[in-house]
Amino acid sequence: MNKLFCKRIYETSAETDGFRILVDRLWTRGIKKEKAEVDLWAKEIAPSNELRKWFSHDPEKYDEFKELYIKELKSNPKSQKFKDLCTQKLQDLNVTLLYAAKNEKFNHAVVLKEWLDE
Repeated sequence: MNKLFCKRIYETSAETDGFRILVDRLWTRGIKKEKAEVDLWAKEIAPSNELRKWFSHDPEKYDEFKELYIKELKSNPKSQKFKDLCTQKLQDLNVTLLYAAKNEKFNHAVVLKEWLDE
């Protein structure tokens, strides 16, 4: 089986990225859609606007954010379809979850990757 990665969308794409999925609810500033090399924009899998704004990438809120976001994922009817798609894609190539957050350790894509890895 191939690997699941997280990567900032601002980083240069690589062949090893495989299937590239933008997992932000909003399109990334400064990145043109035609140059982003995104295979799928899964905005419906991102945290709700309320949760995203509350978290505001504050590392002190990360543990609570993680818990709340996983609750959202579990209650999101599109989550299982997304999980199935990632599992299917991973049979043939790597999958890279793209995000715009500056903090590479405390962001929703990291939580999403952990949830998918379970």
